[in-house]
Amino acid sequence: MNGIEVRGLYKSFKKETVLQDMNLSVPYGQIVGIVGNNGCGKTVLMKCICGFLKPDSGTVHVNGKRVGKDCDFPDSLGIIIETPGFIPNMSGYRNLKILASLKGKIGKREILSAMEKVGLTANMHKSVTKYSLGMRQRLGIEQAIMEDPSVLILDEPFNGLDKTAVFDMRELLKNLRAQGKAILLASHNAADISELCDTVYEMEVHKK
Repeated sequence: MNGIEVRGLYKSFKKETVLQDMNLSVPYGQIVGIVGNNGCGKTVLMKCICGFLKPDSGTVHVNGKRVGKDCDFPDSLGIIIETPGFIPNMSGYRNLKILASLKGKIGKREILSAMEKVGLTANMHKSVTKYSLGMRQRLGIEQAIMEDPSVLILDEPFNGLDKTAVFDMRELLKNLRAQGKAILLASHNAADISELCDTVYEMEVHKK
């Protein structure tokens, strides 16, 4: 069974078709990349997989359940789509604690463990307003992985990271793949795609 299975997906906004007969599989234990120019529908596809947008037709299965039928939003799913949003006047740790309380799956120990994995332990009590763009991005990656989901959807997760941080986060994703996670990754950086991805789908802007 695949972590993500997309079959025959169509999505339009008014008269503009964004996704046309989209098919995609993300097996457990693999990183699958999607590449394409702005406007090709990468983020729309990811939002359909997460249940944030309803496709016009076609099916999306995550962890064996059909999104929109068996579940509104997939369980055991970690997400970064567009710029991660946090409560700016609270610390990174406090933000994550509030997010963790929504499902009640994890506690302080798991949050601190995830902070260590992304290299934010030293800044855990600092207000997010004082975080650099790279630190906010690390915090976004952490909120995606902290509940140990089986499927990850990562839209440009390395934005704003310096060379060292990019190396660290690539190693983190490789470790998560080795643990059997199904990971869908969108990146404009060819090196991210070539180094990390087992399979790559190229999306094109739909021509009218």
